[in-house]
Amino acid sequence: MDIIKIIGIGFISLIITVILKEYRKEYAIYVVIICGAIILLYSIDTISSIVNFLKEISKNKSFNTEFISCLLKITGISILTEYAVSICKDSGESAIASKIDLGGKVLIISMSIPIIGTTLESLIKILNVRLKRRCDE
Repeated sequence: MDIIKIIGIGFISLIITVILKEYRKEYAIYVVIICGAIILLYSIDTISSIVNFLKEISKNKSFNTEFISCLLKITGISILTEYAVSICKDSGESAIASKIDLGGKVLIISMSIPIIGTTLESLIKILNVRLKRRCDE
């Protein structure tokens, strides 16, 4: 199972980090960054299979490919933001972590606006059709 390998990498990094914090605290953050990079690289195959699956769905169905692309970007932003926030918190820089978190949220909201707008337009059209049917009855 992939999760067992990921957890193993995390625990090994945790042990190394705890040991380094006692002797060379400044090197512990490098272990955390390398651990995150290894786990991210290990997950790339899974991520690419998910992206390919979504591309296939968008080809076969009447999905708007721009929405799927936007959702993938939003997901990427959230993953990278969480990674950066965690590293900052591990380093003891919670103020910087808060700023990165806020920036990620603002980017996600700004990228979501077209999806929200289109969804609201569709909802209004559906409601108008139903209201018109009721008035005609």
